[in-house]
Amino acid sequence: MAQRYGGKYSPESRPDGANANTPPRRGGFDGARVDPVGFKANLLFLPAVLLVFVSLTSGAAELALGLTGAAVLGLAAWLLRGGLRAEAEYHARKVARRPALPRKIAASLLTGIGIAIAAFGNEPGLVAPLLYGLVAGVLHSAAFGLDPLRHKGMEGIDTFQQDRVARAVKAAEADLAAMTEAAKRANDRKIEARVEGFQATVREMFRTVEEDPRDLTAARKYLTVYLMGARDATVKFADLYARSRDAQALADYLSLLDDLEQNFQARTRKMLLDDRSDLTVEIDVLRERLQREGIRPD
Repeated sequence: MAQRYGGKYSPESRPDGANANTPPRRGGFDGARVDPVGFKANLLFLPAVLLVFVSLTSGAAELALGLTGAAVLGLAAWLLRGGLRAEAEYHARKVARRPALPRKIAASLLTGIGIAIAAFGNEPGLVAPLLYGLVAGVLHSAAFGLDPLRHKGMEGIDTFQQDRVARAVKAAEADLAAMTEAAKRANDRKIEARVEGFQATVREMFRTVEEDPRDLTAARKYLTVYLMGARDATVKFADLYARSRDAQALADYLSLLDDLEQNFQARTRKMLLDDRSDLTVEIDVLRERLQREGIRPD
């Protein structure tokens, strides 16, 4: 009698021992995003540095103006980095508030002011420095754009519940950051990649709760108790593994991450199914109302 071949490399077989119905384990780069702060943004620190060195050979007044302009330009470049990251987070979410501080707009204004101060040291007067500053600010805005100026996907969402979700996600992100720092102490890139894969699964739950704050109650235990447990386990494992390279400790830790990841995935799928059930109820209620009013599709 013919028998189905099964082995390590069969489709039904998983190298980590899980069955075919188990969701695939995430890789370290699954869900990874490019840092929005690139070379163009980092290059804006260069004018501030150059202005400092140029001013060192000038008189007292020119030195004071140069250092002030350099400080303003450095602050503008720093704000731009934060604005680019905030904008990337805004676009990565389906439901998001506009940034509380429009950092990119502030960076454009400060760039114009910094250039105007620097120009005033060489060309005393108001017209030329103001023109230089205006051109610099406009070019900065054209190069990097403006901040998001309106909320996204917030229609019909209770802002109080959204604030609760934001606080819970912020605390959970702190736990994930602690996990990342602890994993680095193990000095093993495979462990860091595995932790990143687990964090990608956790952040899927973050996004699900942000899109529907009613899911926070169901997810709270995962965002607090389980995540803090994962953080503490990672800290203890990293310290032990960095000293002893204990293979059994590594196997136990990876098994723990597998179990936690599967539980987080299951909870996220359950929340999505509940959301789908709520939608089905809404559709059924609307259909019944239409039928009661005598409206029928052709």
